[in-house]
Amino acid sequence: MRATHVTRVLGAFGLLLLLSSPFTLFLSSGSVGLALGKAVLGTAMIAAYVATHRQELGRAGSRRTGRFLASTVLTTLAVLGVLVALNVLAFRKNQRWDLTRARIFSLAPQTLETLAGLKERVHVLALIPPTHPAYGDLEELFRRYHEAAPQTFDATFVDPRREPSLAAKYQLKDGQTLVVVSRGEGESAPHTLLPIPAEQELTNALLQLGAAGAQKVYFLEGHGEWPLETPQGPQGPGDGLSEFRRQLLREGYRPEPLNLLGRQEVPRDAGLLIIAGAKEDYTAPEVAALRTYLGEGGRLLYFTDVGTADGLGLFLADYGVQVDDGVAADSQFNAGNPFVLVSNFFGKHVITRPLQERALNVQLPTARSLTLFREGFLPGVTVEPVLLTSPYAWVETRPQEDATPSDGEKMGQLTLVAAASRDTRGADNKRFDEARLVVLGDSELLLDPNWGHEANRNLVMNALGWASHQVEKITLRPPDRETSTLELSASQMQTLRFVATDLLPLSLLGVGLAVWLSRRNR
Repeated sequence: MRATHVTRVLGAFGLLLLLSSPFTLFLSSGSVGLALGKAVLGTAMIAAYVATHRQELGRAGSRRTGRFLASTVLTTLAVLGVLVALNVLAFRKNQRWDLTRARIFSLAPQTLETLAGLKERVHVLALIPPTHPAYGDLEELFRRYHEAAPQTFDATFVDPRREPSLAAKYQLKDGQTLVVVSRGEGESAPHTLLPIPAEQELTNALLQLGAAGAQKVYFLEGHGEWPLETPQGPQGPGDGLSEFRRQLLREGYRPEPLNLLGRQEVPRDAGLLIIAGAKEDYTAPEVAALRTYLGEGGRLLYFTDVGTADGLGLFLADYGVQVDDGVAADSQFNAGNPFVLVSNFFGKHVITRPLQERALNVQLPTARSLTLFREGFLPGVTVEPVLLTSPYAWVETRPQEDATPSDGEKMGQLTLVAAASRDTRGADNKRFDEARLVVLGDSELLLDPNWGHEANRNLVMNALGWASHQVEKITLRPPDRETSTLELSASQMQTLRFVATDLLPLSLLGVGLAVWLSRRNR
């Protein structure tokens, strides 16, 4: 390429740099140095072009040359104008799309439903200095909540070092932070105190503030059930339900252990009972107390395990459910082991509707299947499947010896979770208008190591919400997101914005002009 061609390209680049320097100053980066540098460099390039094309510029009055120069300048100005207009429009509209796999920048359905159901204004006071590492994340979280409910949610940040009266009111020591979530107005407004919250903690605080009263959830014990508190031993923590208990507390329930031995009835303040993996038989008086409880409109979540017997078979049969012997297996829908089932086969029950909408997969290790009766149980009982296996499943009666279906074993699509209900409005000593029972063929999904599975957690909590007649709690909760985010300083963000909205588009435009000019001069 001849020197005149090179300087012609330089002239085009120089014109781009010079004309776009105001854009750099006012829109893309705000840096005076960058804008001035572009203007100086662009002027130098244009000067080089002028110096090597004096004769051509002297003939600029000719029609052909004039048209060429005018079209070049006008094209450059038009492209720059379009770029500026697009950036201004994007800045003003500020549309955002969450393209992350875990949707870490989107609020969960439970959060959106909770915000939509707020009847009083909620105010959040964040006592945290701007220099705190979590300040930016917290500000972004509050912004999303406010955008979802601008009329009922607002947040304020206060540096406790500059407001000693507030720090003294909440007994904050130097360096401590606190988030106060209050409902309504005035000093006597209900409120709750949180450390720096993630989405789940903040949403659960809103649920607790809006609840009329916490329902008491009793976990039956005395028959080898999983303990409500995870035991600590010399080898480390054992199997327990600490994470499940923590989730219940977050959502406004009050979990407590209960031993029915020596009791004539279930306490009247029971909002719901949970049997989590019993391994020994319940006594006849205990079974009678459970029958009376459901007969009065009680609510029960029953979790069983492979190889266990608890003496509750006839009690479950009253509500149309039989727990099959053996272990459910699936040759295709599993996690690499036919006894570790993975299922997205849902019934039509409301419990799993949110999971079905998001196409979440439930994973159950060593589950037992259920047989649902159509007759022979208490009058007025309605029972239906909630979660099923694929059609390739079977009940393996000899899991230690075989992992393939054999003659005589139950085959086909199996029920893993079932829900039963019965009208109890005419019962003596009625507790609720309807008895509700959910039977799940696996209790190991409640254990601390398994509680992090999003679909399983929502399945259990939705079953609890349905059984306790709290429809608003049948939803998808904020997941435990692995937020592999990149933290950038203000100067790094400025540089990134300059490169993305200024340098890169201009470079591409300049390369296009260079190619066009070189071809034109062949």
